[in-house]
Amino acid sequence: MPEVVIAKPREGKFNKNAARRVRVAGKIPAVLYGPGHDPVAIEVDPKQISRILFSETGHNTIFDVEIAGLPAAKAMIVDWQREPLKDQLIHIDLKRIALDKTLRVKVRIKLLGVPVGVKASGGILDHVLREVEIECLPAKIPSHIDLDVSNLELHGVLRVSDLPHLEAVQYINSEEATVAHVVSIREEAPTAAEVEAAAVAAATAATAAEPEVAKKGKPEAEAGAKKPEAKK
Repeated sequence: MPEVVIAKPREGKFNKNAARRVRVAGKIPAVLYGPGHDPVAIEVDPKQISRILFSETGHNTIFDVEIAGLPAAKAMIVDWQREPLKDQLIHIDLKRIALDKTLRVKVRIKLLGVPVGVKASGGILDHVLREVEIECLPAKIPSHIDLDVSNLELHGVLRVSDLPHLEAVQYINSEEATVAHVVSIREEAPTAAEVEAAAVAAATAATAAEPEVAKKGKPEAEAGAKKPEAKK
């Protein structure tokens, strides 16, 4: 059974003071919108919304919104705001969902296994792309996408094109986008001879630049000097 969010229409003026009163009463101000319907200002239970956000499907969870006096609607959480100091939800945007129309959503990528480049070569796994954008029907949205990295060697790369092919799911990101790679933990430090050679080269370059500056400055000085007047 899908989650059911019980919402209550917000009354009065919809400004900061009104939103503050909603929060003081233990609810969160929210807006439900979608094609073919006027936006509806509502208030919802923060515990219920947090339970959805921290579920396996997270913000991609499809649930029913029940508002007194209105037909129930399928919806998803498309945006939310948190108070930075207390990390509390302070506002939610909900979007109506049509089950027969495709959506574009971002889904978490879960890496499986330990790369051979980490175990055998002392490398480190760098997870670059943690979410991938997909397009599919709401019922086909996966909770996450698994990617096996066990065979990834040192300096090896896995890209979006290496993600598993899922039925009726289209990846929107570039196929060449890096999802994960194994890199070296450390880079070789330059030798003393290389450091000395670099210092000499820098000093030589600085010295060689000085005559050029003087050479460029001379015509400017001469150009600024006045020519002696001819004797009458």
